[in-house]
Amino acid sequence: MSTHTLLLALSLLLACNSTQPPAAPAPPAPPPAASEPKLPLDLIKLPPGFKIDVYAENVKNVRSMCLSPKGTLFVSTRDAGNVYALRDTNRDNRADHVFTLASNLNMPNGVAFRNGSLYVAEISRVLRYDEIEAYLDILVMAKGRPVRIAQPAPQVVYDAYPSDEHHGWKYIAFGPDGKLYVPVGAPCNICEPENPIYCSITRLDVSTPGAKPEIVQRGVRNTVGFTWHPVTKDLWFTDNGRDWMGDDLPPCELNHATADGQHFGYPYCHGGTFADPQYGSKRNCSEFTPPAQNLGAHVAPLGIEFYSGNMFPKAYHNQPFIAEHGSWNRATKSGYRISLVRLDAQGKSLGYETFAEGWLQPEDKVWGRPVDIELLPDGSMLVSDDFADVIYRIYYQG
Repeated sequence: MSTHTLLLALSLLLACNSTQPPAAPAPPAPPPAASEPKLPLDLIKLPPGFKIDVYAENVKNVRSMCLSPKGTLFVSTRDAGNVYALRDTNRDNRADHVFTLASNLNMPNGVAFRNGSLYVAEISRVLRYDEIEAYLDILVMAKGRPVRIAQPAPQVVYDAYPSDEHHGWKYIAFGPDGKLYVPVGAPCNICEPENPIYCSITRLDVSTPGAKPEIVQRGVRNTVGFTWHPVTKDLWFTDNGRDWMGDDLPPCELNHATADGQHFGYPYCHGGTFADPQYGSKRNCSEFTPPAQNLGAHVAPLGIEFYSGNMFPKAYHNQPFIAEHGSWNRATKSGYRISLVRLDAQGKSLGYETFAEGWLQPEDKVWGRPVDIELLPDGSMLVSDDFADVIYRIYYQG
């Protein structure tokens, strides 16, 4: 349905008698004004001059995020099966409209936006919702009145990815080449799958109907976050290390792909130097591309974002921030923070440090788990949290 048709439908809707029953169920209306958050934000530790507030709360199981050029924040979930759209229409740095665009999907962890269309990745397929923001315009302008127009139906872009739930949820993003990058995780903790599409990052040419995925990178256990350097346009991605090698091995990874067709070690080598106890004898670690930076063991690094805004001090520009979701199988919990990797002008790591922490408290008490990072046009940083069902906004006032 074209934008013109949608807006015409809106004008007819608003002219109708409000007592006339709707022909179709009304989609969720904007929620009432949110109350003051009860989250313990005072426990979050940030560098001097930085502050943290709530951008949106009560957004169940909020995971990956992508921002449209018009300012709509699209948000995925994994366990809830929903896709949300958030808008800050009064520009007070807090979402005042939250809509559920889709529900009952199969782990729709990935969202990406391009040329007016929203792309959503389930486990085995990628969907496309066309002209989605025109539909949202109707919902916002209707101001809670029943909308007698169906939600946009998705188009199937590709539906032949593996159906394994183990590491099957996907993070997706469009690269500088205009193609959609889609990972396929290992269907296990540690194994050597015969199908080469496993343990990879693929890309889809969504402009070509019927196009099949092309494998771009291999030896990737489970990446749930990647991006491209603002200057070099190289691909950078996080990777979750295998389990059951102890509390402190192997490290999770930040990887840097300088070209297509590289292999990053899984399942033979972890962290660049640690041979796998089961498969390490088959290959030598020297055969693979080592990590740009080894991260903490079991910290579960997910979203990654290079800082390209103008709000933060210059020392943070073009540096990668990582959302560490936190360990689940370590004797003492680790992660649950936003970390920062310092890079030199050549892209070499100078160190790995904490930027924001406090979601993990003494005695392993957890009240939040960072998932993804997205920058707003003003240069502030959004962080999603699927444990507290909230999106934070981190900004600098130094």
